[in-house]
Amino acid sequence: MTFALGQRWISDTESDLGLGTVVAMDARTVTLMFAASEENRVYARNDSPVTRVAFNVGDVVDSQEGWSLEVKEVNEDQGVITYVGVRQDTQEENVALREIFLSHQIRFNKPQDKLFAGQIDRMDNFVLRYHALNNQYQQQKSPMRGLCGMRAGLIPHQLYIAHEVGRRHAPRVLLADEVGLGKTIEAGMIIHQQVLAGRAERILIVVPETLQHQWLVEMMRRFNLHFSIFDEERCVEAFAEADNPFDTQQYVLCSLDFLRKSRRRLEQALDADWDLLVVDEAHHLEWSQDKPSREYQVVEALAEKTPGVLLLTATPEQLGRESHFARLRILDPDRFYDYDAFVEEEEKYAPVANAVTALLSGNTLSIEEKDQISGLLRDKDLAPIFSVLESDASEEEKATARQDLIDNLMDRHGTGRVLFRNTRSGVKGFPQRNLHLLPMDIPTQYTTAMRVAGMLGGKMAPEARAIKMLYPEEIFQEFEGEDSSWWQFDSRVNWLLEKIKEKRSDKILVIASRASTALQLEQALREREGIRATVFHEGMSILERDKAAAYFAQEEGGAQVLICSEIGSEGRNFQFANQLVMFDLPFNPDLLEQRIGRLDRIGQTQDIDIYVPYLKGTAQEILARWFDEGLNAFSETCPTGRMVYDKFSEQLIELLAAVSTDGLDEIIEQSAEMNQGLKAAMEQGRDRLLEMHSNGGEKAQCIAQQIAQTDGDTNLVTFAISLFDTVGINQDDRGDNAIVLHPTEHMMVSSYPGLPTEGATVTFDRETALAREDVQLISWEHPMILGGIDLLMSEGVGTSAVSLLKNKALPVGTILLELMYVVDAQAPKRSGIGRFLPPTPIRVLLDGKGNNLSSQVEFEGFNRQLSPVNRHLASKLVSSVQTQVHDLIECGTPVVEAQIGAIREQAQQEMESQLRGELDRMVALKAVNPNIRDEEVSALQEQINELTGFIARAQYQLDSLRLIVVSHN
Repeated sequence: MTFALGQRWISDTESDLGLGTVVAMDARTVTLMFAASEENRVYARNDSPVTRVAFNVGDVVDSQEGWSLEVKEVNEDQGVITYVGVRQDTQEENVALREIFLSHQIRFNKPQDKLFAGQIDRMDNFVLRYHALNNQYQQQKSPMRGLCGMRAGLIPHQLYIAHEVGRRHAPRVLLADEVGLGKTIEAGMIIHQQVLAGRAERILIVVPETLQHQWLVEMMRRFNLHFSIFDEERCVEAFAEADNPFDTQQYVLCSLDFLRKSRRRLEQALDADWDLLVVDEAHHLEWSQDKPSREYQVVEALAEKTPGVLLLTATPEQLGRESHFARLRILDPDRFYDYDAFVEEEEKYAPVANAVTALLSGNTLSIEEKDQISGLLRDKDLAPIFSVLESDASEEEKATARQDLIDNLMDRHGTGRVLFRNTRSGVKGFPQRNLHLLPMDIPTQYTTAMRVAGMLGGKMAPEARAIKMLYPEEIFQEFEGEDSSWWQFDSRVNWLLEKIKEKRSDKILVIASRASTALQLEQALREREGIRATVFHEGMSILERDKAAAYFAQEEGGAQVLICSEIGSEGRNFQFANQLVMFDLPFNPDLLEQRIGRLDRIGQTQDIDIYVPYLKGTAQEILARWFDEGLNAFSETCPTGRMVYDKFSEQLIELLAAVSTDGLDEIIEQSAEMNQGLKAAMEQGRDRLLEMHSNGGEKAQCIAQQIAQTDGDTNLVTFAISLFDTVGINQDDRGDNAIVLHPTEHMMVSSYPGLPTEGATVTFDRETALAREDVQLISWEHPMILGGIDLLMSEGVGTSAVSLLKNKALPVGTILLELMYVVDAQAPKRSGIGRFLPPTPIRVLLDGKGNNLSSQVEFEGFNRQLSPVNRHLASKLVSSVQTQVHDLIECGTPVVEAQIGAIREQAQQEMESQLRGELDRMVALKAVNPNIRDEEVSALQEQINELTGFIARAQYQLDSLRLIVVSHN
């Protein structure tokens, strides 16, 4: 390598140092000063990792004084270059700029500049970049974007609701599915789509305090959305960063109680400019026309200032019509302004819903039912549809006519656009519950302890005393001390040990009310029978819970039994197990349903065995009988349970506190009667038209199938492994479809998106991810992939490369130039440009004469014929054909310009057909369904106008290039 004082060189390994100047030399070494970074480097002269910087005629170069020169001549004297050309700011000609006066900050951002400066990438990095561009384009264009990457089963009704709502501008909807149907997952999928589309950047989730942890875990585990829990302590900490603590995070999760209790925090939350508000357990927001509750007012104020609102609530009929109206009023106060008018309108839809029931069962419509449907669809000619339904047409034709009629009715439906509700009876696919009530003798140790407790506990409030009597092991410990081993003699423990041994091949979930009971049960199983069990309670960190859940999920060598406390089990689903033991009973029916819901959820493939061991003659027996005979709460879901409990709780508490069965049969009888009446009223009030819409029918099945087809994409696996290799992430295959990723010191960046410092276990298989809480599901939407692609693009990885083509049919030294262009519309993400014109790659392959061979020579097959070249040889090859490469790049310009018009046109057509069709339908429906808000229509019109402008201004740029040289060996 020939060095001379004053020459400019760039470091191959530390390109961020800027442009270096040769300041000293001796026989063996050369010293470069990098003024931009104030660093000096001493290199061996023979084999320095540096590249000579030399510009060509036509290049524009910057001087240290800040002006630029368009190079017209390149003169070299004793190894030092002087550039002569036109000064850009003054247009003065024949201005000389010696290379020593070039700007120190010159960066080689254009791929051709990097190629000529010797900053040549590895061939596999060029290939990785090409794949990244193509995959990024395909993912952004996918109609299923935002739905494929979540760690959840592909449940059609959930996917349908998320697909329907997630694509809307500022959606305002009520999600009211029955328990166990996955409202939280639906909300997460909607949030995920809104985030990926750029429609929601700031999100506030408001939940009851007890559910904060559950939401935090669900959003992080299932959707890779990292929320921050805000409480008073967090707000005080954040105040150091900003006047309004809510401005310090994009995704915030807080309790409704927190906002209700502090006027100051509520005002700050109201000032924080959210894009999307999510409120769980919205049925607890009490409202009446005269006196709305403080909680209701808090949510109403937030909803008024936030464009998008998702309310999650129990089935509306559970709570009465006024309560249901109150929820809708939060979503759209202009539309739902008067309760009486709402009731009148709802009643109008009841006969239509009945007509739909008749349609679905294949019955012939009566004249009255036809009149009702015609009255609602007065702008439609229904005669052809009715005639098909009453003719001898094929079943397929009748089904099409029926669906057409139902779709039209749904569009006109009162609350169909703002309310989604699925019921278990509508969704199907739930397991059978097999109940095993197991009365057991009470140990004498408990009898003695409880008798003493009865004598001492006279001053306790009835409710506290009732609860105490449900847990005799705690009463025993109070008298015998914490170290007393109640589990040595408890008949329930003896039964449990035998049951676990009998069910050796089954996973068993045991739930107890208290964390202390769960811990002692684990000790009993371990010490008495050496059974592998793990505990799961509220005192553990998220990581500890994950480890426990993973140990339980593990098929070989994992725990056979997981023992959960009441609170510790919230938000976790263990559908791979079907054996549930309730070691004790919770005090209210909601908690009982939550326990069973750990296993009895959509997606459970086996029938569930529910074991309820209880001690005879105790409060446990009273409660077990009331749950079973009064509510049938073990064998069936019990949406009415809470209302029945509220009615009879005082009488029940008296019996439990006194451990008396006097009057129990009467309470059970009255409870069962009330429960049946409420259930019948709910069934009567079911709106099958609304359920059909929420269920999604065939459309929902198609969405699930489309996403299922993308699972197991080998293209993703290959790309991800190459990406992690290139970035410098360590990968260990641990079997079981899982890989352990660890950051290393040699990574391209100090921290990699989505990868914790302690590493992560990942899988590409949905079933593995669902079975194991500690394993992340890698998809095209995972932060590690999205962040990795962004990193490749921003760091310029793979923008220039040189390869050899061994082909004896072509003369040695023949060159080909592969150019990758990207057509890009500079537009904000929230505009939705990604659906129609994401960064679009165009590949051009030029031979030495400038002919484009890309249509005859596809990338993958061609790439397999190429060999990599080391950097020194690559630099020499580039230097020898530099002028020719310059000319070929010029030839690429008209080739890509010929395609950009067609790309713009196609994007405009796709946008028009999708959005204009949606707009026309909305405008037409607005005349008959006032649930379509003015702002939705105007936002869509504005989006069409904006996108038209963005698409028209789309430009192209050269993203990367590869020089290919023919050799024969």
